[in-house]
Amino acid sequence: MNRPNIWSEGREILFEDNHLLVINKPAGLLVQGDATGDEPLSKKAAEYLRFKYKKPGEAFIGVAHRIDRPVSGVVVLAKTSKALSRLNEMFRDSLVNKTYWALVGKAPVPEHGTLVHWLVKDAVRNVTKAYPEKHAQGLRSELHYELLGPAGNRYLLQVNPITGRPHQIRTQLATGLGTPIVGDVKYGFLAPLPDVSIALHARQLQLQHPVTKELMTFVAPLPDAPHWDAARAFYQ
Repeated sequence: MNRPNIWSEGREILFEDNHLLVINKPAGLLVQGDATGDEPLSKKAAEYLRFKYKKPGEAFIGVAHRIDRPVSGVVVLAKTSKALSRLNEMFRDSLVNKTYWALVGKAPVPEHGTLVHWLVKDAVRNVTKAYPEKHAQGLRSELHYELLGPAGNRYLLQVNPITGRPHQIRTQLATGLGTPIVGDVKYGFLAPLPDVSIALHARQLQLQHPVTKELMTFVAPLPDAPHWDAARAFYQ
């Protein structure tokens, strides 16, 4: 059995015990399978577990949350159905603290604050529209943001979503602040990045362990991509 390539250096695995597998997902990889048929992170993780523990059949991997394909960072996967059930409850009830880093083209005004919109997903076009007032088909969406500082010719924001809607950070920063994320042409940035990712990284995730009840904090290093180079000074 060949070791899956994505795990070859071990850097992607942030934490593992009997119940959880926490991954620093690279940009460009789906978390869960979709209509494209491309192999997702969940499948690669199951292959990793099968290889590591020499399982004769497919290993169990449960997906309790997702981050978008062009986004990198922390993803928590469940290794047992018990852990998955409790993770699902925590994400549903907003008991998970999530921190993202985003690069934008200009400083937001004001430099910190809270954004509230009603988001409507267009499943056909795979885009989400943000409305500033209550919308009949919309889901209330809230996030807090803060300017950490300039990063080269970009600006680094820390974003804490309170709700977890599809494309929430992407559309709220673009609509609410006029600061689309670097590389995110779908939401108004002028040009894509060379690797077709966007400069949004799930930096940290904090939750209560679904079995031991210990408070866990997982931090994902930034990708090696050049557009993140100037942002590394914020944690070195």
